[in-house]
Parts: sequence; structure tokens; C-alpha cells
Amino acid sequence: MSFAPNQKKAYAFGLGAVLAWSTVASAFKLSLQHLSPMQLVLYASAASLLALLSILAWQRRLPELAAACRRHWKSSLLFGAVNPFVYYLVLFQAYSLLPAQEAQAINYTWALTMTLLAVPLLRQRLRAQDAVAALVCYLGVLVIGTRGQLLELHFSNRLGVMLALASTLLWAGYWIFNTRDSREPVLGLTLNFAFSLPLSLAWCAWHGQLTPPSWQGLAGAAYVGALEMGFTFVLWLSAMKLTRNTASIANLIFLSPLVSLLLIHLIVGEAILPSTLLGLALILGGLAAQKLPLRRTSAQPAADGST
Repeated sequence: MSFAPNQKKAYAFGLGAVLAWSTVASAFKLSLQHLSPMQLVLYASAASLLALLSILAWQRRLPELAAACRRHWKSSLLFGAVNPFVYYLVLFQAYSLLPAQEAQAINYTWALTMTLLAVPLLRQRLRAQDAVAALVCYLGVLVIGTRGQLLELHFSNRLGVMLALASTLLWAGYWIFNTRDSREPVLGLTLNFAFSLPLSLAWCAWHGQLTPPSWQGLAGAAYVGALEMGFTFVLWLSAMKLTRNTASIANLIFLSPLVSLLLIHLIVGEAILPSTLLGLALILGGLAAQKLPLRRTSAQPAADGST
């Protein structure tokens, strides 16, 4: 069975985004050897803004930015304060305290966190399989955070685990409220970074961290900003627009943590712990279980007419 040209492009864009995302945990950890978390937020945000402006220029849409800014400056300031400013500040702090393998595995629970937050925020109903998925996923977090010492409940770094979990709340909350955002996605993301950059600059100045960074730190921040925060988002958005089957593209994200662990071992040099593998398996298993369709009764026809 051959894929239509648009579907082939969708898979190419989606796979490109997933492979790029797989490198960022290693990039975070290496960059944090040369920059503080708040410095990394500042320089990566600047790099991402430049990347997004370049994309808009290539699309010949830069003139739209001024009008969008005048119309949406309040929401852009609010969204930008959450993402990238607070979210990445919390996430990078978690990465500075935890091994990359632990921080990235815990961060993958954000999809489940979004489902749980949608109950009070969007008044959605919590299904039984969502509750089971939550128990399995957070058991995985517990395995990772305690490095398999569940009965002792001794966390490798309690603050790091709490910050990693807090980052999932911020990210999930951002995307839930983003469903009500009327801005065009690329324009909206560009405005978020434009309005958050002064916040990052002021935060670094207040904490006396505007010292000249090393070239290694700047290179890492440029990579993180262009890929994690900017260009990869556009790749993923393009894949979702081109595909005829959203689920097939969305499922590519399950490749990311496995590739990421391999890169963390090869590039960062971390020995991958058995507890990380077990915890990640539980997290991915919980997320996969959440996606399973509810079983139909035999008398109920399939929605698409298939048998």
C-alpha cells in the first residue's frame, strides 16, 4: 500500500520533529554545564525568536506580525509568561538537579497531566481507563524518582522530581488554555517569545546573571532555541496539517523517549539505570493504555462502518 504524497510529507515532517525532540534532553544537560537555567532560558528564547522570525520571513508573513501584536498583545504577554518563561525556567532547573534520563522520562507524563487537568478546567469527564493510566504513569514516576527503592521512598533529588512534575502541569495547562487561543499558531508562538524575552532579560539582570557566556553555552542555547522551542514546532504543525490520520502521526512521539535515552547514554555519558527503563516502560504503557479505544458491545456497529 503506497502513501499519498501529502501523507509521505506528513510522516517525514513528523519523524523529523520527533528525532529533533529526541536530542534536546542531551542538549539541555550539556548546555547547563556552561549556563545557569535562567541564562539558558534567555539565550535559547532569543535564538528561538530569531528562528521563528526567519520562518515568517520565508513565508512572507512578517507584515502580519505587527497587526497581530496590536490585536493580541495581552494574550501574548500572558501566554509568553507561561511558555517559554516560567515553563522552561522550571524545566531547566529540574534538569540541573536530576540526571537527564530521569528528567526527560518524568516530563513525558505531561500528556496524562493534560487529561487530568481537563477535568476541572474544561469540565471533561474522567474515564476509568484515564484513572488507571494515571496510576500506572505515576507509579513509573515513583520508580524513576526513587531509583527503584519504592518501599524506602527515598528520592534521588526530591526538589528535582517536584520541579519536573511541576513542568508537566505548566505545559499541560498552557496547551489546555491554548485551545481557546484565536491567534494563528506560528504568529502566536512568535509573539509569545517576543513578549517573554524582556521578562527573561529582567530576571537574569535581577539575579546578576548577565555575564558574558562561553561559546559552548551560546551554541547549546542556539541549538535548544532553534530546535526545541522554534523550528521543530513548525515541523510538527505541518505534519499534523498534512496527515489524513492524526493518530498515526501522534504515535510517532512514542519513539522519542527511547531514542533520547540512547543519545543521553552516548552523548552525555550517563549509565542508563534499570529503574529508569522500568519507570519509562510504565509511563509509556500508561499513555498507550489511555489511547486504547473503549470496547464496543457486539450489537454496536463501528462508527466508520467497518466490521
